Amino acid sequence: MAITHNLGFPRIGAKRELKFALESYWKGLSSRDELKAFGAELRKRHWQEQAALDFAPVGDFAFYDQVLDMSFTLGNLPQRVRDFHGDTLDNYFRVARGRSAESVEAHAHCCGGVAAGEMTKWFDTNYHYIVPEFSADTQFRLDASRLVAQLAEAKALGVQAKPVIIGPVTYLWLGKAKDGADRLSLLPRLLTVYAELLNVLAEQGAEWVQIDEPALVTELDEHWQHAFTEAYHALKSSRVKLLLATYFGPLRDNLQLASRLPVAGLHLDAVNARSEVLPVLNYLAAHKVLSLGVINGRNIWKTDLGEVLDWLEPVHERLGERLWIAPSCSLLHVPVDLDSEQKLDAEIRSWLAFAQQKLQELQVLAAALRVGRDAVKARLAENRAAIEARRNSPRVHNPAVKAAIAQLDAQLGQRKSAYAQRAVKQAALLKLPAFPTTTIGSFPQTAEIRHARSEYKAGRLDEPGYQTAMRAEIERSVREQEALGLDVFVHGEAERNDMVEYFGEQLDGYAFSQFGWVQSYGSRCVKPPILFGDISRPKAMTIDWIKYAASLTPKPMKGMLTGPVTILNWSFVRDDQPRSVSCQQLALAIREEVLDLERAGIRVIQIDEAALREGLPLRKSQWKEYLSWSVESFRITANGVEDETQIHTHMCYSEFNDIIASIADMDADVITIETSRSDMELLDAFDHFNYPNEIGPGVYDIHSPNIPSEAHIVQLMQKAAERIPAERLWVNPDCGLKTRQWGEVLPALRNMVAAAKLLRSAVA
Repeated sequence: MAITHNLGFPRIGAKRELKFALESYWKGLSSRDELKAFGAELRKRHWQEQAALDFAPVGDFAFYDQVLDMSFTLGNLPQRVRDFHGDTLDNYFRVARGRSAESVEAHAHCCGGVAAGEMTKWFDTNYHYIVPEFSADTQFRLDASRLVAQLAEAKALGVQAKPVIIGPVTYLWLGKAKDGADRLSLLPRLLTVYAELLNVLAEQGAEWVQIDEPALVTELDEHWQHAFTEAYHALKSSRVKLLLATYFGPLRDNLQLASRLPVAGLHLDAVNARSEVLPVLNYLAAHKVLSLGVINGRNIWKTDLGEVLDWLEPVHERLGERLWIAPSCSLLHVPVDLDSEQKLDAEIRSWLAFAQQKLQELQVLAAALRVGRDAVKARLAENRAAIEARRNSPRVHNPAVKAAIAQLDAQLGQRKSAYAQRAVKQAALLKLPAFPTTTIGSFPQTAEIRHARSEYKAGRLDEPGYQTAMRAEIERSVREQEALGLDVFVHGEAERNDMVEYFGEQLDGYAFSQFGWVQSYGSRCVKPPILFGDISRPKAMTIDWIKYAASLTPKPMKGMLTGPVTILNWSFVRDDQPRSVSCQQLALAIREEVLDLERAGIRVIQIDEAALREGLPLRKSQWKEYLSWSVESFRITANGVEDETQIHTHMCYSEFNDIIASIADMDADVITIETSRSDMELLDAFDHFNYPNEIGPGVYDIHSPNIPSEAHIVQLMQKAAERIPAERLWVNPDCGLKTRQWGEVLPALRNMVAAAKLLRSAVA
């Protein structure tokens, strides 16, 4: 009997209910008890939706982030929040975002906020986690209350519960030692707390515990490999059965290590590591469970169930009840329910599966394994028809696009002159001061903007009315920038719902959901567009909006675009051709927009590549290929312009020190990056690499409501000037400002402009 289980379920709710509950609490509009009660209700709903599984996950729900949850479970709190009293949940939010609810902070001595925890990408996904902080004297102390409470909730509902925790080695691997200490030196004291936790879960009646160790799919040196051996030999006497879960890739040189660890079961991502199933079978001890991730937990295409059964049935014959089947990873990375999508094109909808549908696919596979394919004959036939329809659809394939890709020429990616020559011409044209100030593109998406967009999409606001509303918001953004005294303006992106979805809506080859939301971080959700076919640009996408904004001011106006790599990485991408080919198609489409902006008189064009780093393969041995085609795609997009046109790009919340040479190869005139939350740590790359072009290290952490002071911004920029010549430095926020409120943005930008003026006076 194949056992079915799930590694994790989307926590935000089918209609983003968690987002709205969190934001209501943070604004002081609802109570802490109401938020906690809502969390319990949402967990109950999600367990009910997983009722057909043999084991459902418990502990995968988080009010902000599962890594931050683990830090609190382990008692690993940053020093700056340890002395705060009151409810643990409020301290949790302080680490996550710098402060908790307005009503809480108004009565606390910490009402000015604290530095939020550093945030970075979860492996190669668009999910962001709060980075654990360590030092040589870090001590751990168990607080199992969250897991104990959720386990009790599940048991009361009759759920066959499987607690989910992040494993000790991956937890250390994810974190940073602020004092440069060796993280692995903390492993012995950390294991003591893990052993306590497993015993507590055993006392609460847990039979199995899923212990996630995705670090095993990365390249590990001998010290980290030994840490796994040390950790699981230390934990093997626990009174629960451990299912060690790996995902996001193959194990490769860690395969024997993972297979031989003293745990009761191993989960293998069989979507990305199909070739490792038989080797793992040969290494795995006869008493161990093998869990296979047979449904893609990262993308939304239907699984070819017949094809999976062809290779899975022999495995089932060999393992019997020792075979467990599941999605490849947590379903956190896909939307909740396809049945909500009543407006999605029916043909494309028939090709898709969201979280609930993926669990249904799992049940079909389990029934076929348990009692034979005839028992689910109709479901398999329906699945096969959908797979074939997609494969043969003329909507997927565009011969003209394929011909354009075949004719790509390396010269498309070359600027006319080197940066040194371009910089002189751009300086003469733009006439910017030292330490020029700008923002990253978006300004607050106010209730008025969202209402106008909603009314327009519902047909209650006509096209002229919508245009008028958006132009009014653009004018407001321009006037605010004039009052602030910024040097290079943006139009504010009032007309854009999302930096990827906006462009996808105007490109052929994309489809869109109504409720296909996934969590990016905290309450921030994105709705990735569905890249189902060959990509082309039928018409200009941004020109009229940018031209209108430019007409309102003599200041330079940036044209704002999203780059091809980011559009690719933040979409649900077709899986029937290499990602590099889809990226090249996007590059040609966005290149047309860049050239149209230049023809319209826009001489500063920002092409955001926020997701370039996250697309890196998890193993460095595979980086070269990815960086080659992704950097070339950016260059194709950006480099058809004249020397006088200044190209900017932006990257946020990702480590890039180890790919700095490839970023330089992009040859953007200006790059803006996140540095405030990491206290300029990301600029360490420039200690050993002479970055040739201009750079704007972000000085305003826009993911926190805290307002940076003028002195703090000056201090950050002075740190930057130790590595980058002052004449090549810009002053800007970390990221776009759409998620913030004007009441936060304006004082923060005033301080930023004042800091830039102070910096100029120091170099005058």
